[in-house]
Amino acid sequence: MAYAYSHIQPDRVQRVFLLGPSHHKYTRKCVLSLAQEYGTPLSKLPIDQAVYADLRATGVFDYMDLDEDEAEHSLELHTPYIAKIMGSRQFTFVPIMVGSLSFEGEARYGRLLAKYLSDPGNLFIISSDFCHWGRRFQYTFTNNAQGPIWKSIQWLDELGMNIIEQRDPAAFAEYLQKYHNTICGRHPIAVLLQMLQHCQENFSIEFKHYDQSSKAISSSDSSVSYAAAVMVAI
Repeated sequence: MAYAYSHIQPDRVQRVFLLGPSHHKYTRKCVLSLAQEYGTPLSKLPIDQAVYADLRATGVFDYMDLDEDEAEHSLELHTPYIAKIMGSRQFTFVPIMVGSLSFEGEARYGRLLAKYLSDPGNLFIISSDFCHWGRRFQYTFTNNAQGPIWKSIQWLDELGMNIIEQRDPAAFAEYLQKYHNTICGRHPIAVLLQMLQHCQENFSIEFKHYDQSSKAISSSDSSVSYAAAVMVAI
């Protein structure tokens, strides 16, 4: 994550949106927190209640209780990074847990959130990893033409990363339908790609770093892939 956070220019940031996948609460909606703030060892992140009120008014957002909120690591693990990069600066925080959305649902939330992406004072952070490969993840797709298993995983991930850089939500959906890559944050990523379709400004996306937890070479191995991307207005 640090490869992405190092590109943030915090002096410009007034509000931080964090979109992460749901690992514990099953929902077909995007979900808001009932908390007033998120705590970290460094500082507290005050939730933007005005933005939350606007989102609630749309009628399409659900809620997570505090136990569900505290259990969701896709949001929690980013909060110390946000606190560190923002330091003593004043800002507000908008955490959104993204459920198992349909393509139409991703488009609906993308349209709703696009206006916030147009505000240069808003920073959007998308929480995700990439391929979870191995029997314990029930995913062992292998393209033997790529050589060792870890090379096949890298090929698969880079195929998805290239589509994300193209900012094409339909192509990303087709990629997932074809390969079923186990990208935890596929729905938050798809919501972002839909936001870009409805935003007044143009943005570029570029992946800055990629790695795997281990280099799988046999069917008994497993690994998780990680990638860091940066999106900027152009």
